[in-house]
Amino acid sequence: MSKRPPAIVVQLVHISGPLKGQIQEFSEPAIFIGRHPSSHLQFPLDLTSISRKHAEIVREGNQFKLIDRSANGTFVNGKRVKEATLKNGDVLAFSEGGPKVSFLTQIKEVPPELENPVPPPAAETAPPRAEPKYEPRPPVEGRPLQPHPSVEAEVLVQPVKVSLIIQYGPTIRSYKELPITLGKNPKSDFAFDHPAVLDQHAQIFFSQNKYWIKDLTGRRLVSVNHAPISLQASLQPNDEVSLTPKGPVFRFLGEGRLLEVEEPAEKDSPDAQSIKDESAQRETSEGKDAKKRSSVFKKFFQH
Repeated sequence: MSKRPPAIVVQLVHISGPLKGQIQEFSEPAIFIGRHPSSHLQFPLDLTSISRKHAEIVREGNQFKLIDRSANGTFVNGKRVKEATLKNGDVLAFSEGGPKVSFLTQIKEVPPELENPVPPPAAETAPPRAEPKYEPRPPVEGRPLQPHPSVEAEVLVQPVKVSLIIQYGPTIRSYKELPITLGKNPKSDFAFDHPAVLDQHAQIFFSQNKYWIKDLTGRRLVSVNHAPISLQASLQPNDEVSLTPKGPVFRFLGEGRLLEVEEPAEKDSPDAQSIKDESAQRETSEGKDAKKRSSVFKKFFQH
């Protein structure tokens, strides 16, 4: 039996626009983009700068081609195009000043069991697992996270030629060799303009066939899946990495792709909401009294 070709999944990371912060995955040979309800990537109907059938991404072998079918244009890395072969890290904009996405691909090998399916073995009773010592925050809806304890024994950091892509806001940087440093210092390999990030904040390196992140602050500011790491931790696909409790926050997608995600705004506590309601009622009452006084004054001066 011939081996099936690997599955290539397209990941579109929304950098700006109504879907900002979302990561969508597609495995179709043609991905249709627009406001039409049949679109794979569908934008809101009231976003009229986007055509109903704006563009499509078509797979050609192991490559992907972007085809523009819009009135307002499609841009790749700031340049308007009618057709373009895409590569990892390209930024696509749908209309000038319109929504932007980062284009990425991920190769997924077909599991051997799908090539020659066999009956599953009888289930065995697994021994009970010890509970972790820490209690991570509840995961955000739609983002299942697993506890991720840090590694106590230090892993040797050596230069390795391996790729890494970091997306932070509108900035996307690609690296061909690790380790790299993250920090506020302009001399850092990736410099952050974030008030909570220190000059030399973290390091990303590759060892033992894994990507790792190392906390350089000495304050346990870096956390993985909401669990602070004492020194360093290996990264697994879908891990959430916070450089500080106040952000920025990234999602590790595997294969050296680290993309910024947005945390939802915290909801007000019942007491805080009660205070807001009372304040709103008081402002409404005071506004009504002011209108009554204004009406009396007007009548007085009219006579």
